[in-house]
Amino acid sequence: MSAAPGPVAAAEALSRYPVRLELPVVWGEMDAYGHVNNVVYFRWFESARMAYFERLGCPEFIGRNPVGPILAEASCRFRAALAYPDRVTVGAAVEEIAADRFRMRYAVWSSTRGRIAAEGEGTVVCFDYRENRKAAVPEAVRRAIARLESRAAAGEGS
Repeated sequence: MSAAPGPVAAAEALSRYPVRLELPVVWGEMDAYGHVNNVVYFRWFESARMAYFERLGCPEFIGRNPVGPILAEASCRFRAALAYPDRVTVGAAVEEIAADRFRMRYAVWSSTRGRIAAEGEGTVVCFDYRENRKAAVPEAVRRAIARLESRAAAGEGS
């Protein structure tokens, strides 16, 4: 019997994702059917998204000063049921940038299963919180995304 794949396998599987978080699966995240509840995956995506925003190094963007992110749409494709105990690694990347929004992709790697257990997408719209309307993606955010994504392409994800 071979051991479950370790962090190297997760890093390989998530190499396209410049931001990666390792999280435990906790008992309270399971539902009555004995697997991680669907809503938990969206929480993991949210945690990875916020870590991505932090890595951009644009505190005014996170602080909504005055333009910040707002999630417009999210989806998840469940590929394998997860359960306690396990550790997951959640990856986040930006796949496409438009005038006022960008599309993120996510993946959840299960240490126990040794594979991707879920993949998701989210559309993040830039929003002017003072004017209460959509806004252009700030140029500083565009540049920071390009830097972060180019590091992932070069194999320097975290």
